[in-house]
Amino acid sequence: MEPLKIMIVGVGGQGTLLASKLLGRLYMNRGCDIKVSEVHGMSQRGGSVVTHVSCGDRVCSPIVDRGEADFILSFEMLEAARWVPYLRTGGLILTNTRQISPMPVITGAADYPSGLADRIRELGLKLDAFDALTPALESGSARAVNLVLLGRFSRYLDFSEEEWQEAIRACVPAGYLEMNLTAWQKGRSE
Repeated sequence: MEPLKIMIVGVGGQGTLLASKLLGRLYMNRGCDIKVSEVHGMSQRGGSVVTHVSCGDRVCSPIVDRGEADFILSFEMLEAARWVPYLRTGGLILTNTRQISPMPVITGAADYPSGLADRIRELGLKLDAFDALTPALESGSARAVNLVLLGRFSRYLDFSEEEWQEAIRACVPAGYLEMNLTAWQKGRSE
């Protein structure tokens, strides 16, 4: 398998770590070498969070350098824009279009940048941007945005629906399993 480098970016509390755990499980179940590096930053306070995921036949490091990411899976639009320099030529950014204001915007010290999706596209980058919150809420909780995004992301990876569901069952607590499976399916069909 050719090495694959994925960055999962978002704001603390959005479920980026569960997303990386699920991707790790998918690739591990296939017998691939997988490395994951989590940088929590100010995750407890709603700050930026980034996780590096590298997988393939043999992976030496999880770290994704500038210009190396095959995919950037972003839970929030400003975070997608922040990590654009890490996308390789021909790579794809998949992002939730819902905005979460960072502290400078909340305090009035800055404005949330407008037109981020258009700006990213103007750079000639491939962007799949959609509202992941609405299908998450339809599934039962705003906290299911991560599974909606993974459902949409599943269209870009060569795993069967059964492989995804097996990984979800292995990583999600039983009390939340049905909601998360529903959210994943909504994202896949969105």
